[in-house]
Amino acid sequence: MKTTLLVFDAFYEIEELHKAGNKHATGVMESWVEAECFTSKPGVPENYTITVSGETNTDDLSPAPVAWSRPDIDIPLHGLAMLKNSRDGIVPDVDGECGPIKQMEELKAKGFPLAYVGDVVGTGSSRKSATNSVLWFMGDDMPYIPNKKTGGLCIGEEIAPIFFNTMEESGSTPIEMDVKQLGTGDVLEVYS
Repeated sequence: MKTTLLVFDAFYEIEELHKAGNKHATGVMESWVEAECFTSKPGVPENYTITVSGETNTDDLSPAPVAWSRPDIDIPLHGLAMLKNSRDGIVPDVDGECGPIKQMEELKAKGFPLAYVGDVVGTGSSRKSATNSVLWFMGDDMPYIPNKKTGGLCIGEEIAPIFFNTMEESGSTPIEMDVKQLGTGDVLEVYS
């Protein structure tokens, strides 16, 4: 319960147990006050390898015809097709079919995590599926939850509001800022 964020009305049950002297409920309440659900997580890495290439909508990140289901979490078919069409700085493994998997692996081999960066990011309707695709390659494994990722960094000159919120809800850090001077493969230092 200490790391559970959305407890809704269960909060009042925990509070009553705390008032009744239940030490476990008191521990949970103290953990919430100290925000341990956030402070216990690893810090933000100081360096990221950056990927930048113009506007990307959710269909670029999660192409609808590629998989039978939009969530597509167990087998990342949408993720494998993310950015499957050539564009400046992006070299798909198979143009029109498979995204730049090798290119992302080469960037990761430099020793820094990847961040997704674009001029305008996340316009469109498939926000959760697009978030899953981005996090599949740029997020971190969630402990005890197979095929689910969290974390990661998404930077855009503009990030569509609902996509921004979806990234946040998935544990990612979306940031709106000027990206004109950034290029694919650049290393960005992040200070928290």
